[in-house]
Amino acid sequence: MTLHLRPTQFVDTPIGLPDGSVARLAGGMQWFAAYEVIEPAGRRVVPVSAIDTLGERAAALHRAITAARPPLVLGERTLRLDQPQVAAILNVTPDSFSDGGKHEGDPAAVAAAGIDMAAAGAAVIDVGGESTRPGAATVWEGDEIARVVPVVERLARAGALVSIDTRKAAVMEAALAAGAAIINDVSALLWDERSLEVVARAGCPVVLMHSPDPRQGGHGRFGYANVLTDVFDWLQARIEAVVAGGVERSRIIVDPGIGFGKTLAENLALINGLAIFHGLGCPLMLGASRKRLIGALSNEAPVEARLGGSLALAIKGAEAGVQLARVHDVAETAQALRVWRGLRDQALVG
Repeated sequence: MTLHLRPTQFVDTPIGLPDGSVARLAGGMQWFAAYEVIEPAGRRVVPVSAIDTLGERAAALHRAITAARPPLVLGERTLRLDQPQVAAILNVTPDSFSDGGKHEGDPAAVAAAGIDMAAAGAAVIDVGGESTRPGAATVWEGDEIARVVPVVERLARAGALVSIDTRKAAVMEAALAAGAAIINDVSALLWDERSLEVVARAGCPVVLMHSPDPRQGGHGRFGYANVLTDVFDWLQARIEAVVAGGVERSRIIVDPGIGFGKTLAENLALINGLAIFHGLGCPLMLGASRKRLIGALSNEAPVEARLGGSLALAIKGAEAGVQLARVHDVAETAQALRVWRGLRDQALVG
């Protein structure tokens, strides 16, 4: 394991502090005063002002952590990445763990629900036609296309910014042709050997999610030496491979894959350590809404009773500088993030 840096000791405002004593996280709304330095020999906390004493790898990570994330200009839509945004989950499936079958067979109703999500504050509508819950059956690409394309077309015509949640190159192509602007792939472009080529040719942004066995569905078990740094290193290697395949680094978003092949303790460690992933130099997506870990911490609450936990995780993500919160409960999350941002804005003016 090589050196890793996790921003820590967050402060409300840099105003009144000595120059160089704090740094801005990814050009966003958070400031921090120190790094947890994670090395083979152990962990220690080092002030931001001492970053120059840690060597070139630390300097490179510091540059990546503090660099502003430029907005994504996608046709007539611009996705700002200097503040937390909501990506709405819109499933067109009979068996998704949270809302499977809700609008099955009625693309107009699904699209209307997506428009309502946009009106409630979603910056992105993430449309999926295949469940990736543990044990879910693989959907034939023709059926998946038939599910998602009519929805994507309606949403795009209405002016929504649409991402397509799929592992399949043919579905990616069909959704992009229908007006989708972003690919969200839980397999990080590893499940389908053509998917990297499709994304590179399209020049569209792509979300690369970590899982220990992306070619087999993402829910296999894996023995992590340190889940935080192991996931970081996996994503770093995947980013480099995707860039080598022709995708611009500025078009890559990363997702640590909460719930995919991780125990409760490992999921909690990832969420507590989210800020480390800014060292990858890419925007971050957090997909923890209504997930099993919330039930595990709240007397096995069923999926429809996990709003409070979902909001807690969204705010935890915002505190760690996450740019995109992928959620089911759009209005409630958007409201929580607006209040959070109001607090941050006020802190900056005294």
